[in-house]
Amino acid sequence: MATLEECRKALQDVADRIASGNTGDRQPPKLDRSLACRITDLGTGFHGRLADGTIQNLADGDDPKAQIALTLSSDDLVALSRGELDFAKAWVSGRIKVQAGIKDMLQVRKLL
Repeated sequence: MATLEECRKALQDVADRIASGNTGDRQPPKLDRSLACRITDLGTGFHGRLADGTIQNLADGDDPKAQIALTLSSDDLVALSRGELDFAKAWVSGRIKVQAGIKDMLQVRKLL
């Protein structure tokens, strides 16, 4: 199980990768949505705003009203940030849960 600090760094690494435009051959979507990342095995999470192809105002804690919410384990978050876990395969298998409208779900997939 990854630590809270490792999860914070992993999420910041994902945010930095998105901000740099280094999302492979996919263009970052132009979303403006509240975002929550819920870490199941640590019983905590992070929240922020997904805007202009970046994750902004990243802070500790959940946002129960987030328009997009990712739920996953600490180890899966770290593996996702390192490129060791494919988002689509993890989502289909249930390792990552996404609560969002279908259009937003498809856009988030482009980021990860």
